[in-house]
Amino acid sequence: MGGGLRCRKYFTGERPFHALRARGFGKGETHYQELSREELFATLDRQAFFVAGETGRHFTAPVWISEFGIGSDETNPQARAWFGNFVDYLIDRDADFAYWPLVGWTGHGTWSILNYDAQGRRSGILDGSDWRAAHWSRLVDAPQKNGPVAVADTWDMLNLDHADAVQSVRSRALGDWDPGARKGVCPDGQRLSGLAHRDGRGLCTDAGASLTVPAGAQPTVVRDERHVQQGDWAGGYTKYQCGVDQFISGYSLRGQEVSAVLCTPAGRTLGMSGRTVWFDRGDNRPAGEPGGEFALGNFKGQCRTDEYVAGVAFTGAWAKGKTPDALLCRKLEG
Repeated sequence: MGGGLRCRKYFTGERPFHALRARGFGKGETHYQELSREELFATLDRQAFFVAGETGRHFTAPVWISEFGIGSDETNPQARAWFGNFVDYLIDRDADFAYWPLVGWTGHGTWSILNYDAQGRRSGILDGSDWRAAHWSRLVDAPQKNGPVAVADTWDMLNLDHADAVQSVRSRALGDWDPGARKGVCPDGQRLSGLAHRDGRGLCTDAGASLTVPAGAQPTVVRDERHVQQGDWAGGYTKYQCGVDQFISGYSLRGQEVSAVLCTPAGRTLGMSGRTVWFDRGDNRPAGEPGGEFALGNFKGQCRTDEYVAGVAFTGAWAKGKTPDALLCRKLEG
């Protein structure tokens, strides 16, 4: 029988992929067999495959069906219809999958594709009158996408809810650059693009440009206004800002308070013209919300894809609490 679907996330290096398991019903699970073909497709899209379908988001990733199956002795028309519809969905989405179980033992269940008897003789789904054979053949013979994968912009969310989120190998080599604070650092090759007003969520990207770092150069920790130049871009607020040709790749918080920013030297000349993006009283993000919702329920500010974050402003004024209030967004190109 086709059952409830469980979604899990796996990690391969820095990039995650999601796996979906089709299994027997459990208490409280949706009965997918009872859904119409259209309802099943919509449910799968909503519960898992949006991850692969919505490109340009921090959660974009491949989806793999980790196990699904049904018995060769299944006679329930509803269950058989589910299996055919599910196969059609896999074909339509060109989804990667694993069937469960691939190999079985005669007399011990009917879900397997291959079986062995007590004498070691093998039989399979295509050897007889197995009703699943036509669906299986359609699935494995369906046209598949092949060739190189097009290069796409990368987006990553930094989650400091319960621990550090230091995704940079280079920054890890620095050790604990702000002891006692929660730290978020973008993966190498990416820069900070957005920041939440509270709770420490951040958004990183290489959209517009992947900023390389000169050989031997190291990030620096900034806890003061030594680099604030070219006018007061956030009057009355404390501003932690990077130097010329540096971009913010990370930040740290003590509770909700800004503690420091991590400035990384770029292997190129960066633009100096910029603008202030306020997000202390509402969202301030580019049209189309590139990167996706990275801090649900919280105010957040975000630079455009042709900009980099050069500074973070905050204030200890009454009821403000030194939380991030504004970003200095500067053009990548001069």
